[in-house]
This record gives sequence, structure tokens and C-alpha cells, in this order.
Amino acid sequence: MDRRIFLKSAAAAAAASSLPWRNASAAAGWRTFEAVTRVEILKPAGASRAWVPLPLVEPTDWFRTLDSQWSGNAAQARVASDGRYGAAMVAAEWPAGVPAPVLEVTSRFMTRDRATDLSRPADPAIRLEAENRAHYTLPTALIPTDGIVRKTALEVTRGARGDVEKARAIYEWVVENTFRDPKVRGCGWGDVKGMLESGNFGGKCGDLNAMFVGLARASGVPARDVYGVRVAPSKYGYKSLGAGTPDITKAQHCRAEFFADGYGWIAVDPADVRKVVLEEPPGHLALDDAKVVAARRRLFGSWEMNWLAYNRAHDVALPGSSGPVLPYLMYIYAETGGERRDPLDPGDLRYSITAREVTA
Repeated sequence: MDRRIFLKSAAAAAAASSLPWRNASAAAGWRTFEAVTRVEILKPAGASRAWVPLPLVEPTDWFRTLDSQWSGNAAQARVASDGRYGAAMVAAEWPAGVPAPVLEVTSRFMTRDRATDLSRPADPAIRLEAENRAHYTLPTALIPTDGIVRKTALEVTRGARGDVEKARAIYEWVVENTFRDPKVRGCGWGDVKGMLESGNFGGKCGDLNAMFVGLARASGVPARDVYGVRVAPSKYGYKSLGAGTPDITKAQHCRAEFFADGYGWIAVDPADVRKVVLEEPPGHLALDDAKVVAARRRLFGSWEMNWLAYNRAHDVALPGSSGPVLPYLMYIYAETGGERRDPLDPGDLRYSITAREVTA
């Protein structure tokens, strides 16, 4: 069974602003990609369900969803939402007795590099409505904004004036004080309070960028994580910051944004600075290495868009699931016989994600 399940977006906009990794100004056009996610529920034990995140619904000047389709042997499949953040997903169901539940989702989307000129506000009229400002400074289950998080945020931002200065102070603090820990499963779950209380500031993108978001929110700066997956190599010489093969099954990566009046939402990624430190050849680079310095400078205010954005959701309750609420939705999830499968264990849930660029 094949069914189109997602709205086509508006036509892509024209040329982008300067590339984020180069000093010279160069136009960055839109690139079109296709990602295919295939899910197989192994050894089903009764009725089964699966949830596959879809590309970002909201069109931006750096990301456009074109369409998504699904195929497989599910009895039902529909586009669902988390109901709070607007995170889109395919929710599929199989009755008991289906020996090999399979779902395949194909999505096409467009990206272009993103950068904000921080030398001056673009438009003084750019403001975040009070409701949205309140929403993006709220705590989440793993990212509280009181206690040790608030205390740390106030220390880090002491003397900073305005949202850009506060965000910059937090970004530099995260880069200086955290480290990428390769032993952490997946991308980490972003337990900011636990990290601060333990004094162990090691983690992966789900932890380190959550630290930025938590400290920003506790400082009164609207901030949010953006969850997704890398889909292509980096064009700018960073082997650690791209997908090396069409198989992107383990290439999940979350990023962060903060809002500043006069500028809008601004891209940051302190976790990728720490990834460059650990993984960029020859590895274990110093903070003053030229590659690290360049990444650190550019990842406050810009993203290279070799990356598929899924959503900005926290505390996600999967529609129709009786299982626990998720810290975020960046992996594929499944349940069978009422039990949640481990998305990070290929012996428990088999899935693959592949990506290709459709146009040069």
C-alpha cells in the first residue's frame, strides 16, 4: 500500500546569505535531498505500533519540506503530532498475527546554509510574542530552570546585557567546560540538572546543546533544541560534521537556537565544537587548534545545512502509546505487545535511514 501523507510546502525562496564557514561572501542555493527510513519490528508479540519522525512542518528560510510518502504492510498509518510542539510523525499500527511488520517512509526536503549577521540588528520590529517567549523559557522534565540550573545561569551570564550577550556567554561556557563523551549511548538524553549536580559535564549533542538551552531559559533568554539527522558530508572540510556515507542510521544530531529581539531565531551548536575537538582528524584537538577556533567562531550564529530538521519537541507523548514520555523525538520508536522496544538496540528494533542528494 502506498499513500501520500504530507503536504507539499511552498516553493523554495531565492539565494541564501553568506556561507557560514568562509570569510568571503558566497551565495548558497537550495539543495534537495531524499531520506528513506525503513522499520522492521522483530519478533512481534501481539499488536504492534511504530512512530517515525517527519521533517520539520514549519517552513523557514533554511529548510523546506516538499513531501513524504509511506509504504508497507501496516493496517493503519497516519500523520500524527505530539500535540504541543507540532512535531510531525508517521504513526503506524499492525494487528496481532502479522509476522513481520514493516514500514518505509520517504521524505523529500530542501535546505540551504543558515547564518545571522550579528554585527547589528536586522530589524528592530522583530520581536517574540509574549506567549512564545513564555513557552520557550519554560522548564522541561530534564531541563529545569530553577535550582542549580538557575544558579549556574546567573553566574555564567553575570555582567552580560541583552539576549545576544547572555547567549554568547552561555555558548562560550558550554564550549569551555563540557566535553564530548563517546561512551554515552546515542546522542544522550539531556539531563541538565543531573549533569550540573554530578559535576560530570560529558555527553553528546543531546546533552551539551540541552545545557545551552537550559542555561539560556534560566537566564530568561528564549531557546530551544532542534532535533534531526545529518544527511551529507560537510562542504567545508570537517569530516566530523557530516554524514560520510548514504547510510545515516546513526547520524542523528540535535542543534540549538535562541531568540533575540531585532535578530529573530539565531542558530548555535556548541556540541559540534566539542565534536570537532574529539573527532576531527587527527583527533583530540586543542581548543586553540585552527579547526576548533574556526568552528567555535562560526557555530555561534550559523549552521551548515547538510542536515534534516525533524522538530523542536520536548517531553513527547507518542500518540496511542502507553509507554513513557520521551525527552525528545529524534529516533524511530516501536512497541509490540504493549512493550516499548529500545531504539538504540538493533537486536530489539531494526531500522535504517538512507539519504541522497536529488539535485546538485
